[in-house]
Amino acid sequence: MGSDNVRQLRIFFFPFMAYGHILPTIDMAKLFASRGLKATIITTPLNAPIFAQTIQRTQKLGAKIDVQTVNFPSVEAGLSPGCENLDLVASQEMFLKFIKATEMLKQPLEELLSEDPPDCLVADMFFPWATDVAQRLGVPRMVFHGTSFFALCATECVRLHEPHKNVPSDSDPFAIPNFPHEIKLTRKQLPEHLRSGVENDFTRFNREAKESEVRSFGVIVNSFYELEPDYADYYRNVLGRRAWHIGPVSLCNRDIEDKATRGKKATIDEHECLKWLDSKDPNSVIYICFGSVAKFSPNQLREIALALEASGQQFIWVVRKADKGGGDKDEAGGDEEWLPRGFEERMKSENKGLIIRDWAPQVLILDHKAIGAFVTHCGWNSTLEGICAGVPMMTWPVFAEQFYNEKLVTQVLRVGVGVGAQQWVGIVADKEIVSKDRIEKALRQVMVGDEAEAMRDRAKLLADKARRAIEDGGSSYSDMNALIRELALHRIARDAKS
Repeated sequence: MGSDNVRQLRIFFFPFMAYGHILPTIDMAKLFASRGLKATIITTPLNAPIFAQTIQRTQKLGAKIDVQTVNFPSVEAGLSPGCENLDLVASQEMFLKFIKATEMLKQPLEELLSEDPPDCLVADMFFPWATDVAQRLGVPRMVFHGTSFFALCATECVRLHEPHKNVPSDSDPFAIPNFPHEIKLTRKQLPEHLRSGVENDFTRFNREAKESEVRSFGVIVNSFYELEPDYADYYRNVLGRRAWHIGPVSLCNRDIEDKATRGKKATIDEHECLKWLDSKDPNSVIYICFGSVAKFSPNQLREIALALEASGQQFIWVVRKADKGGGDKDEAGGDEEWLPRGFEERMKSENKGLIIRDWAPQVLILDHKAIGAFVTHCGWNSTLEGICAGVPMMTWPVFAEQFYNEKLVTQVLRVGVGVGAQQWVGIVADKEIVSKDRIEKALRQVMVGDEAEAMRDRAKLLADKARRAIEDGGSSYSDMNALIRELALHRIARDAKS
């Protein structure tokens, strides 16, 4: 099959309107465009500026990549005008309205696809209706979950076998059945809709998403084979899914500018941040960030601050600003009353730590040699970025599939330690307080001693494997080639019928 056929292929990418879904999708689009395909990203008017600079730089390199926008019906769904990103969603009720708004995008998407049918639509798992839209137009639809093979397998096994229904209480452990490793969880670590067992909007949505996935062309996974071979094989061979791994996609961001401008504008100058890190010894700084969605209570933030000071470790700590209100309100909207008296001033005067409000250039920071560990909520983007940086992790799952990712990091890969979070708490993490003593113990465990060094050695080996996976001949490079060939053959067969 000639390269001309491949270059003519066009793929549409349609990410869910959340940073954790948009950023890896942009990276995916850049990867496909770098192979000579035409990539189009579909988003809403207020989300397009997030990656405008990235698209412009990619275009200047000669890649064929562009953006199409569809209006987001926030008001029609009962949301405030301009609420187009999950970053602005502060409750489960708002989340359901947000999902309702995305369902209203069905007709605009169909109109866009029918005007200029692509050879493939990569649509987020939050858009189960996209499979039917694409099939009506003869366009293969691929699903992007934005998580690991491990989490995909665990989610499906728990759904199919319901092992959580066989334990007497929310605190009793159960094992995931028929799994390559013995992995135990409790009901408290599962999403609320699974714990309750009651049919509701969430259970219906999840069922629709699963049915849609089964009928799709396949699943595209931001992972690499060497990271989780047992689960890549299990997903394909035992669960019977068509899937291609093409990650880690964040490694397409190679220079400082790409890493610094990924996502929102950082609230710290990247040069100032790098200068501070340059003054530190290798592996001496802890980076703490809980992603773009989770919001911790003032009491929990205070426990983290007390633990950091007691541990004596140097740190960079990213704290989200409140969704509403101005000034210097923290992520729980408390005007920073959570900070122990004089904490930030002491950290500055002792040159011990930086607090970054709202958004930080995470990949740029993690890749710096001074970073010795990463305190993470175990969102898959962050987890994979930590793996690519070769740093051990202190895991603190909050919601979504994060408890599964924690098990992968701590038990299968053995590159992290858990802080001891026991409960799936949702977007607003206010149902469980992890104590200062537990946090301090985990900080020391991941930074100091033989165990920390062993984790760091294993993490650096995985980082090397990640880089090799995306190079010519690597596992992800080859799987992406296989996917491109399948799409080219599909188009040839479709053209022959018309």
